[in-house]
Amino acid sequence: MPTGSGYWDPLPIVRTARRLEVVFRSRDHSVEVPEPEQFLRATWEERNWRNIPGPFYGGETDTCEAGPPIAPRHVLADENGQEFVYRQPRTRFEVETLLFAAWNDPFGGYACDGDEHWTVEAIRSWWSERARVREWAISFAANDFVAYLDGEAADHLRDYMFWLEERRQPGAGVNRPDL
Repeated sequence: MPTGSGYWDPLPIVRTARRLEVVFRSRDHSVEVPEPEQFLRATWEERNWRNIPGPFYGGETDTCEAGPPIAPRHVLADENGQEFVYRQPRTRFEVETLLFAAWNDPFGGYACDGDEHWTVEAIRSWWSERARVREWAISFAANDFVAYLDGEAADHLRDYMFWLEERRQPGAGVNRPDL
């Protein structure tokens, strides 16, 4: 099937993030944050199984659930208050918002090294288990997550799989891997 919009790599934004522009209560604020390596310290082995495949993921976060209000289109918390990334960022603003959510986790429970771990087969395996993720999302009334799983997620994951294999955008008429 021909490609859609393609995969957008958020990691160049992470590498240059030092001052984040965030919005609180309809006011713009600038927040100085340390180098992302100082607060993106989760390990792959501790990631939450609900994380959607991509470079960002939540591992063993604190249980204060600060991330969902900061990045509501990207972060949710499970029944234990552990945060996870349910939608990968696709713009500079979304990356900065997700980084700010990660910076607010005192345990350093987020990471952005998913590209080093995800493979096409691992994504297919995660996708084959999406009914479990979807069931959880329904039980927690995580409607945006359910809509994403039922809608755009498949195309985004196929774009991500192509990018992982080729490290480039697919050209016109190029087939992306099947889920």
